[in-house]
Amino acid sequence: MKKTFITNLILVLTLNLSIKPFWILGIDRTVQNIVGKTEYGVYFAVLGFSYIFSIILDFGIINFNNRNIAQSSHLLSKHFSRVVILKLGLALLYLTVCSLAGLAIGYDERRMKLLLILCFMQFLISFVLYLRSNISGMHLFKTDSILSAMDRMIGIAICAPFIWGHFFAHNIDIMDYVYIQTAAYFCVAIIAFTIVVRKAGFIKFEWTRTFSLMILKKSFPFAILVMLMSFYNRIDQVMLERLIHDNGEETGLYAQAFRLLDATNMIALLAAGLLLPIFSRMLKLGDSVESLVKTSFTLLFALALVVASGCCFYAENIMHMLYVGDVSEAAMVFRVLMCCFMGTTTQYVFGTLLTANGNLKYMNIIAACGMTFNIIVNLILIPHFQALGAATTSLMTQLLVPGLQIFVAQRVFKFNILPKMMLTLLIFAIGTMGIAYFSTRLAFDWRISFVAMVGASGIWAFITGVVNLKSLLKTVKVG
Repeated sequence: MKKTFITNLILVLTLNLSIKPFWILGIDRTVQNIVGKTEYGVYFAVLGFSYIFSIILDFGIINFNNRNIAQSSHLLSKHFSRVVILKLGLALLYLTVCSLAGLAIGYDERRMKLLLILCFMQFLISFVLYLRSNISGMHLFKTDSILSAMDRMIGIAICAPFIWGHFFAHNIDIMDYVYIQTAAYFCVAIIAFTIVVRKAGFIKFEWTRTFSLMILKKSFPFAILVMLMSFYNRIDQVMLERLIHDNGEETGLYAQAFRLLDATNMIALLAAGLLLPIFSRMLKLGDSVESLVKTSFTLLFALALVVASGCCFYAENIMHMLYVGDVSEAAMVFRVLMCCFMGTTTQYVFGTLLTANGNLKYMNIIAACGMTFNIIVNLILIPHFQALGAATTSLMTQLLVPGLQIFVAQRVFKFNILPKMMLTLLIFAIGTMGIAYFSTRLAFDWRISFVAMVGASGIWAFITGVVNLKSLLKTVKVG
């Protein structure tokens, strides 16, 4: 299973690192520079608002289904047609709740129109994720990896003529951008649906009340977990736009800093998508997960630490490279937000492990603590420190939640490797931050210094034993 994780992680990262960074740093960044920080800030806040309620679209079905199909693949043909009908019903409920909630918090006609389109896009995203959960649950990781990058490939193909081709009479606006993303997700949904139907065999769409209630009951703990996590991961941008009355200016600034964190979080999310079905199958078979936990966590955390260190020491340079105008405030927010990457990578390993093991009670308690903490601290910090306050709250939450998850995982699984692994990572962290600091003193262009820092940190990872190259190569070769 360790071979399966490593080889497919390499594939999924190769595909996504070839496509998604260009989307985020080429397309998404350029769109914000074209439409302006304020206009993009409104879009960013409404997008975050649509994320918060997106649990209604899924109700925990994706995580539940991924775990179930990984353990019993024959359930695909039995459940698929009924779950599709159920998700359509949940989509109508989601649209209703989002509309009422948007009106309740005072969204005007412009924001409501944007919200409705984003709601449809969120449905397509949720539907694609459900379809991919069937594909990854059957351990068809190569197909799933291709689908994970396909939406951005299509989006780039449509957006590029707007931005650089000068094929249209007007510059791209924020509504054009939303329509293009929606169209891309629609295309991927059609392709993924066709693949799953072929695997499931003959299907007859039907709604069964008993089955729907059974699925909702079993997936309810997953739904609560995803809802709580959505709140503490996305409420920052919504609260920032509602508490600071500047037509989205501070939210746009926050979006500038958040963009790279979103890009890097993709790596941890993709790894978690591989780990959930693998952990689920290993736990069902009674196999030890200790070695895979060590491998996945050290690899991801080491990567997160190098990225966060580099971004902290080179924040001003990176922000100046990406955006026009004064970026000093955005650089401060960026430094704080990029440190969150270490927390999210930890969550995606230990949180995924606890989810695969069915420890949802613990996960929900931890997530509820994270959400409550996040909202309270945001209410205190945002009015005084604005975007920097929201970023600080996010970092504090990302330290609290994974810390609690590690504590619970140690109690449940009684890992022998955890204390030694933490000491090794601490030594690696001190060395990496030292390397990052001294790299800024080099008499080279900052880009060369940054690359040198990454390379030296990689060598330091081998020296400290955080990454064992010999073991990795042996794993990939012989499994």
